[in-house]
This record gives sequence, C-alpha cells and structure tokens, in this order.
Amino acid sequence: MTLLSEDQSVRPQACRLPEPGKHISTSLHQHTTDYTGSKEDYMDSVDSAVFGAVEPPRRSRGRLILHGLVMFGREFCYAVEAAFVTPVLLSVGLPRSMYSLVWLISPILGFLLQPIIGSASDCCQSTWGRRRPYILALGILMLLGITLFLNGDAVISALVSDRSLKRIWAIVVVMVGVVLFDFAADFIDGPIKAYLFDVCSHQDKERGLHYHALLTGLGGACGYLVGAMDWGHSVLGQLLGSEYQVIYFFSALTWGIFLTVHLFSIPEQPLGKDPSASDPSPPSALRLLGSNGNGYGALAKEPVSPVVPASVPDLRPRSFSALGEANSVTSSAKQPNKEAQKKMTFRSLMKAVINMPSHYRCLCVSHLFGWTAFLCNMLFFTDFMGQIVYKGNPYADHNSTAYATYERGVEVGCWGLCINAVSSALYSYVQRVLLPYIGLKGLYFMGYFVFGMGTSLIGLFPNIIATLVLCSVFGVMSSTLYTIPFNLIAEYQREEEEQIKLRGSNETPRGTGVDCAALTCMVQLAQIIVGAGLGALVNVAGSVIVVVLSASTMSLFGCIFIALFIRYVE
Repeated sequence: MTLLSEDQSVRPQACRLPEPGKHISTSLHQHTTDYTGSKEDYMDSVDSAVFGAVEPPRRSRGRLILHGLVMFGREFCYAVEAAFVTPVLLSVGLPRSMYSLVWLISPILGFLLQPIIGSASDCCQSTWGRRRPYILALGILMLLGITLFLNGDAVISALVSDRSLKRIWAIVVVMVGVVLFDFAADFIDGPIKAYLFDVCSHQDKERGLHYHALLTGLGGACGYLVGAMDWGHSVLGQLLGSEYQVIYFFSALTWGIFLTVHLFSIPEQPLGKDPSASDPSPPSALRLLGSNGNGYGALAKEPVSPVVPASVPDLRPRSFSALGEANSVTSSAKQPNKEAQKKMTFRSLMKAVINMPSHYRCLCVSHLFGWTAFLCNMLFFTDFMGQIVYKGNPYADHNSTAYATYERGVEVGCWGLCINAVSSALYSYVQRVLLPYIGLKGLYFMGYFVFGMGTSLIGLFPNIIATLVLCSVFGVMSSTLYTIPFNLIAEYQREEEEQIKLRGSNETPRGTGVDCAALTCMVQLAQIIVGAGLGALVNVAGSVIVVVLSASTMSLFGCIFIALFIRYVE
C-alpha cells in the first residue's frame, strides 16, 4: 500500500537546527542517520545525536491520517453527547431547573486538574511513551462515561423496581456518565496534540493538524447523522432494545477502533533520564524539541543555537491550519522544562494573565462572549427542537404520543447540528477568500453578527424548515471561534517580535502558550456560566425558547465589544 509506505519522505533526515518557521541546515547537513528497519521506531538512534536538535523524520500521509482518526472518533462521540445529554436527562426525570448543572462539574474539574495532568504527562517515564498512557486512560474513561450515559436508564430499570428509587438512581448514573465523558473528552485533546508534536517534524505538524481538523468535522457530521436516524423501529433497535442502545453501539465501536488505530499509528520515544544530570553532552532531539522555549503549541519558534544567524527570514507560511497548533496548547505545552515546571504555579499563571497587554485581555473577553453564546445554543438545541418546534413533552410517559413527538424533534435537531458541522467546514474555506477584503477583525465581527441574527430568527419564528436552514449559521460561529482569535494572537505576536527587532532589544517575546491557554480557559469559564445560569433562567421564563434568545443576545453583545475594543490588525 503506497499510503502507508515508509519511503524517502518518512526516513530520518539530517540533523538540523530549528529556526522560526522553516528549518535550515548549515554545516550539519553532512550528518545523516542510518535507517534500516522500515517498521522500527525512528527514535532508536536519536540519543546518538550530539550536534544539537534533531528534527523527527517526515511522516507519510497514511501515518498522519491514522494518527488523526482518533479525532474522528472523539468528535463522533462528542456529537452524540451534545445531541442527547439534555433529552436523556429530562427523560429520566431530572428537574428542568437543574438540567444545565450537569455541564458545570467538568469545567470546574478542568480548572483544578489540568495543570496536574499536563505536568504529569511531561514527566511520564512509561516504556510506552509520555503521551499514549494518558491517551489510553482518558479514552477508557470516555468509553465508561458514554456507557453510563446512554445505558444508565435501561440498566437501572432492569435492576430497581421501586419507581421513585429508580428515578433517583437513573439520574445519578446518567449524570456520572456525562461528567466522566465530558471530563475525559476535554482533556484527551491535549495529549493527542502533544503526541503529534513529539513525533512529527515541523512541516508534518501542519499536515497532521490539517488532517485532525478535517477528520474532526467529518466525525461530528457522522455523529449527528447517526443521532438523526430513527433507530427505534429498525432491526437494530429491536435487537439491542432501544434507540439509545443502537447509538451507543455505533459510538463505542467507532471510538474503540479509532483509538486503537491512533495508539499504534506512530511510535513514540519513551522519556529517558535527563542527560544533563550525568552527561555533559547535548540532550537528545526529543528533549530539545520538547523543551523549546515557546512550548509545543507556540507559533513562533526560537532558535536553540546562537550559531544560526538572526537575519534568516521566517519562511513558514502563515495559514489557518497553523491555528490548530495554537488552539491545542495545554498545560504540558506551557511548561517547557523541569526548571520552569518548578517555578510555574497557579498563582504565577494567573499573574501572567493579569499582566497581559490590554488587547490580549479584550480578545479573551470577546472569546468568552462568543463561547457563552455558542454553548447556550449548542448544548440545548435538540431539546429546543423537541419542546418548542415540535411541541413534544420529555416528561411524558415513554409510550405516549407527546414523548414520541419530542423524540422526533430531537432527531430533526440532530439533522440541524449535522448541517452545522458541514457548514463549519465549508466556511473555513470562505474565510480564506474574505480575509484579504475585510481582515481578521471584519471576519471576527461577521461571525458573531451572523450567528446572533440567525439565532434570534430561530427563537422568534420557530418553524421547522426555517430552523434547519438557519442551522448553517452555527457553523459560521464555530469556524470563527476555532480560527480567528488564535490568528489574532499570532499576528499580535508577530508585531511584538518585529518591534523588538527594530529596537535591537534582547528581551524575549511574550510566550504564545500562556496567551492561547488564557483563550482556552475562556471556553471552560463559558461552560461554567452556562451551567450555572441557564437552567435557572429557563425555570424563570418557563420555556426553553430563552436558550436561543440568550445565545443571540450574548452574540450581539460580542459584536459590540469586538467593534469597540478588538485591535485592528493589518
């Protein structure tokens, strides 16, 4: 198979000194590494590199696709969760005033445990590598969570006969499953990206992230598509028991296969002893690459040797695919070496965020507005379709017409979310066309404005056809949130580097990792706000129509904030 062939493009390359963007080799071009076993670990001879940093070998397209398939499985399961969490919780009897609190626990755990997990991943000395043990553990937690989430009601119904006791236990089991899945699915993205950065050359990171983004969109579309099918009256539905069991079967099968393929896609070098403690020779390639001053997720790469002339230009093209590298920054990327790990605490991290330049803080605030609006709509959209558009009742008996109508609305809502996933992928290409004409700030404003107007129309005129058509604006917002803010950070960083060069100063530019981490924290903060407030708001209003109206309001506030406070970039 030519797709997976270990040809010239995936053999170890000459030892090269990394520079900003494209790597250029000078006198080290003569040094090459012999590679005899086509299926052997490419890092077997890396410790013999004594001439500085050695870039990992080029990877074939097939290897990168196999590595990225885990994102297809993760997004497939994410789509199932987003579509069915609220309907499942309401169907087991969770009170309406509490149904948004399930989204509150996971982001709080994220704030507390993310630095610990990231630091532990950096220092893991497993013979299987640094990242894969954590990916496997989190993958098993995801599988356990989705098992409890989609099967909890059926299992409790089979084990408990008392009606009131059955309701309590069903709510507890389903909520535990949701929290476990959400926690693991949020955290697994960091080790996956760090794994990619560890084993790929600089050029292959771009290609790998492109495949990750492509497979993420396809996985989400397929997940929503499976949720949109009426499995209850199918042969599989009758065989497995219910529609939720069929969806669980597809989710568990997809995730299990693609996680296994991912773990065996590219060999990972175990973290050995620190050579600086006992050996004065330069450290190995992996450790030098891993301890780059800007971290794995940095867009700007610092040279590791003073031999490289400062006048060499940045030859790496700036593209939207590079934004995924910034987006995937985790705490493991924010802590470049052991000395920094000892110094970096939660307090020092908060101090760095507080001391951000004002335009970075404004970007964080606008990102918070955007994610709050987006999550208000996305997490409860299928419930909105079932209750408002189709006028069903999730609290009705499961064999009643009202409940069947609600389930039909949830299925159609999945079709709408599938339209969202497809439009998100398409809009990412439209952004490239519009960028030269309206700039980054114009794209940022337009994404929020289109989403705000679309959701307001859905809330005011909840018609089936109109709602499905307007679901395309969800994809516009999704693509905007995943690209534009990180592109703005990259441009801010570039401006600062140019100013430092013009001044002839030796000061170090701001770390991209901390800035991107601050943006990522806004996602968790938005989830906390939605989880804490939206359920109470729905209870006060007496209708879930307030969900899409809240999303529209937050988005339009974000438009105003972008117009007034986001700094324009040429």
